[in-house]
Amino acid sequence: MARQAAGRVAGWPAAALLAVAFAIAMIGTTLPTPLYPIYQQAFGFGELLTTIVFATYAIGVVAALLLMGSWSDHLGRRPMLRAGLVLAAASAIVFVLADSTAWLFPGRVLSGLSAGIFTGTATAALVDVAPRGRKARAGLIAAGVNMGGLGLGPVLAGVLAQYAPGPLRLPYLVHLGLVVVAAIAVECVAEPVGRAHRPRLRPQRLAVPAEVRPVFVRAAIAGFAGFAVLGLFTAVSPAFLDSVLHNTNRAVVGALVLAVFAASTAGQVASARIGDRPALLAGCAGLIAGMLLVGSSLPTASLPLLVTGAIVAGLGQGMGFRAGLTSVTVTVAGPADRRGEIISTYFVVLYIGIAIPVIGEGAAASAFGLVPAGMAFAAGVAVLAAIALALLTRRG
Repeated sequence: MARQAAGRVAGWPAAALLAVAFAIAMIGTTLPTPLYPIYQQAFGFGELLTTIVFATYAIGVVAALLLMGSWSDHLGRRPMLRAGLVLAAASAIVFVLADSTAWLFPGRVLSGLSAGIFTGTATAALVDVAPRGRKARAGLIAAGVNMGGLGLGPVLAGVLAQYAPGPLRLPYLVHLGLVVVAAIAVECVAEPVGRAHRPRLRPQRLAVPAEVRPVFVRAAIAGFAGFAVLGLFTAVSPAFLDSVLHNTNRAVVGALVLAVFAASTAGQVASARIGDRPALLAGCAGLIAGMLLVGSSLPTASLPLLVTGAIVAGLGQGMGFRAGLTSVTVTVAGPADRRGEIISTYFVVLYIGIAIPVIGEGAAASAFGLVPAGMAFAAGVAVLAAIALALLTRRG
């Protein structure tokens, strides 16, 4: 561990400051969610382009994970956290200046790069600064902060868009102010990792060792389905509420997305207590049940069914995600020196899941309408979760 500088904090106070910075960075990644219908009206585009704009975020995340995933091990945690905050601020500035659709794409890519850096670096930093014997708890806190920040972004933007002026600029200006707070928090924390004398900054290779593949396939299918659900609610739920349920309150959009991410956090906590395989089974079952409820809510135009489905699916996603990640990195006796490859490959599969199915939903919505497209999407996710469940059950 690096030597603690004078005036900087360590231990749980440092963890609290890092958690604040982590949450603020993740808030910026989901700010546009309740604003998509306003962008559509202002810039004149449809549901398909909305999902493509959303999906460019995943490109940034994957690029950061692959190109810079291990850089904080060589350069230190704080330099990479600073870089993540600079990218978050740059994304906010792009959105503030946006006066056409073209601006939205670089704004989302920058946001994804920021999230990709923070997801790995802030999690590692939180575990680093936690007192000895409390590392597992710090990892769980990091997961909760990650999901909590993602859920708070739509709430912040939704409330400001609904009740304050400048709905397409004020949320990002507020976030810029929060980024300053996050930067101060990061600077107050003692660097937990020493800088390498000769940093080896290499892209992360993608690979899954043969002995891990059977478990990886089951976990990846469940994770893909779960992240598709997150993509659905962060990209398309505003259109469901607006066009299908005739609810144009942007704060309600934020509350719905928060419910999904809060349920995901609860699912992750629960999965840590019941074990990997039971959590994967329960997670797949939750995704199936949640998607059946979501699919039923659209033709019946039922907000209670949609909210219930969001919560049930969020619980399933959280349980399956954490159990899957643990099963492919800890439970299976794979090579320790290839764990980074396995984790990176797993996350690339997940972020493909958050992007590609949502673009397909957008294309189907443009061709057939939101209700049939939403029902087909829910059915597809339920089928994927059922396949993962069958593989898990057959494996015994």
